[in-house]
Order: sequence, then C-alpha cells, then structure tokens
Amino acid sequence: MNYQETVNWMFKQLPMYQSQGKSAYKVDLSNTLLLAEHLNHPERHFKSIHVAGTNGKGSTSHMLASVLQEAGYKVGLYTSPHLKDFRERIKINGNEVSKQFVIGFIKQNLSFFKRNSLSFFEMTVGMAFDYFEKQNVDIAIIEVGLGGRLDSTNIITPEISVITNIGFDHTQFLGNTYQAIAKEKAGIIKLNVPVVIGETQQETKDEFIQIAKCNTSEIYFADQLVTQNFECDLKGSYQKQNIKTVAQTIKLLNTQKRFLVSDKQLENGFKSVVENTGLRGRWQILQEQPKIVCDTAHNKEGLSYIIKQLDEEEFNKLHMVIGVVNDKDLDSILLLLPKNATYYFCKPDIPRGMDVDKLKNKFLDYGFKGNSYNTVNEAFNSAFQNAESEDFIYVGGSTFVVAEII
Repeated sequence: MNYQETVNWMFKQLPMYQSQGKSAYKVDLSNTLLLAEHLNHPERHFKSIHVAGTNGKGSTSHMLASVLQEAGYKVGLYTSPHLKDFRERIKINGNEVSKQFVIGFIKQNLSFFKRNSLSFFEMTVGMAFDYFEKQNVDIAIIEVGLGGRLDSTNIITPEISVITNIGFDHTQFLGNTYQAIAKEKAGIIKLNVPVVIGETQQETKDEFIQIAKCNTSEIYFADQLVTQNFECDLKGSYQKQNIKTVAQTIKLLNTQKRFLVSDKQLENGFKSVVENTGLRGRWQILQEQPKIVCDTAHNKEGLSYIIKQLDEEEFNKLHMVIGVVNDKDLDSILLLLPKNATYYFCKPDIPRGMDVDKLKNKFLDYGFKGNSYNTVNEAFNSAFQNAESEDFIYVGGSTFVVAEII
C-alpha cells in the first residue's frame, strides 16, 4: 500500500472515535498494553509530559513543544485530532512523521492489528511512541485523546502531568458532574509525579488535591502561582490561562534540573508557537476585510471564551458558519451564541456530523436566523459573498468544520 492507501485503510477498517463516536471508545487499556508489549515498550525509552483537560490541552501541548524546541531539545509532539493530514498528529520539532514511516509501521504490524482488533486510536498511539523512541527524542509532549484514566496514552510515566481545566464534554463517557469528569482526567496523575492544574475550579479543586495526595504527587495550580504576562503568537484572549499553565510546567522542569529553559527561551517559545509547531485553528485569522476567523472550540466552556473574544471585536455585521457533531449538547451552547448574527448551518463531512436540518431547526427554535447548506464550503462561500468589508465571519462549532475551510 502507498501512503494514501494506508491512511484509507486506517480510517475505514478500524473503529475510530473521530468518525464513529461512542462505539469506538474502549473501556480499558488492555489492547494498548498488548500493543506496547508487542512493540517492546517504546514508551519506556523517552521522557514525556502528559497533557489532559477539557479545553486548551492542544494549545498547551503545542506551547510546551515550542518552548522546549527553543531551548534546543529534540521534542516529540503527539496530538489529536488532525485537521488536514493524519501525519499532523505525530511531529518532531514541528516536522510531521514521514509517509514512509506510517506505511512501514502499518505494514510491519498489520497482522497484529487485525488479530487483536485494535482501534484507530490505540494503533496511532503505538505508532507515535514507536516513532519517538526510534528517533531518540529528548522529550515528548503527549496530549490525551479523551478523558485520561482510560485513554490509550495513559501508559506513560511522565516527568510532569498537566490538566488544563474541567468542563462538560464527552459526558456519555466521562460522567455528568464536574467531580466525575475531574476524576477521569486525574487518572493521568502518577505516583510521585508532580501535576500542574491550569485552572482552579471550586467544583474540582478538592478532587485533584485528594488524588494527588493519594499518589504523593506535588500539585500546583498555575493560575494562582504565575503572575507574569507573556506575549504569544496564539492571539485568542483565552490563551492567557494556557500560557500560565505552560509557564508553571516549565518552571517545574527547571526545578527538576532535567531540562533547563532560560527566561529568553521561554519568551521566544511563546512568540513562535505557530512557526515552531505548525499549530492551526486557534483563533486563526484567515484574512482581513472582511475579517475571517476560525477556531476549533466546540463545547460550552471553549465557546464561552470565543464569545468574549467576539465581544472585543469591532465590525458591522456578524456572520457565523456553524456545524457540530451529533453528540453535541446544543442546549448548553445555544444560550451563549449571539442572536444578532446571520447563521450559515452546515454538516462536517464525517459520519458523526449532525444533520444540517436538525441543527438549523434547533437554532431556529431558539430564535436564531439563518439558512442550511449542503456542505461546509457552500456555507462558507455564502457567508463570504454576503459579507461587506467591515463585517466579521466566524467559522467553528467543530474541529471538522474548521478543517474543511483551512
């Protein structure tokens, strides 16, 4: 198989949460542990930082990678999902894993994958860990896919565990209270490994403290400890909390003296996240006049930051291109979104995408105005044609919507 055939096989033959949803979610780590043993435990041969959380874990992971790259380290970065190409998930110093490695890894382990019915995510995590070991990275930043305790990435013992925040997302897997979700995320806390909590939330603070205590893990609440402001090339105002989380994590690394980062390297890392890592889709400005911004925020907490950011913008009319996945709790986000905007409803091109007429009718029931379109691009093109130079076009609601217009 060539690269495209290999990727097509990965997407079509294996359960994958990105497209299927709940049916692809595994309830234990047995398959991941089986694969790790099959690969001779690559996760034991590189150092790592593990990043979980409801919102901000992708931005935080990319910031950490950028800062450590500025300090001269060879940095692996594993994130999900991707926007355009599968290889975005696995990078070293901003460079995507080669097509040849993807092809070779699948070919060499194909019979094992089939025999053990591994999920897309389990297989991809194994690929990343194998790649980082073979490339001899100094450290790898590993972003949790979903939850924490039962996530396939949760076989590593990191230098530091990071949990950005807790919000209501994927409640069908993680629970429907802040405390229950926090417990799942806190499953990445390891014995004697310090943990950084990005945002202090009264609903979850005691849960984190208790779990950290049981693991004799020192716990640090970044928003209470970091007072310095840093300039960052990720321009969303919501990045301020992620910046503090990263600053506290780097401070801990310096304290451990295993990785040393100067103040200047820290500052340069924040200023060069996009250049160093290739991160896209976080309050990404696509053009001016009309101003077009896309963002992958997709739940109540994430979109609340987006609305605050929109309130700071100056424009005549607001155009919102919106699509979501079918397990999204629309009621929680409809109360946030501005009604003084024109909406362009669409369905992202994945099986999990919510039917566009269902989406439109739900919005109209809440008093919004707008029309539905057959594709994301059709919705975006309509918004672009209707917008005047002083207007604002926002594209979001789902990572998969953003992926189709970048």
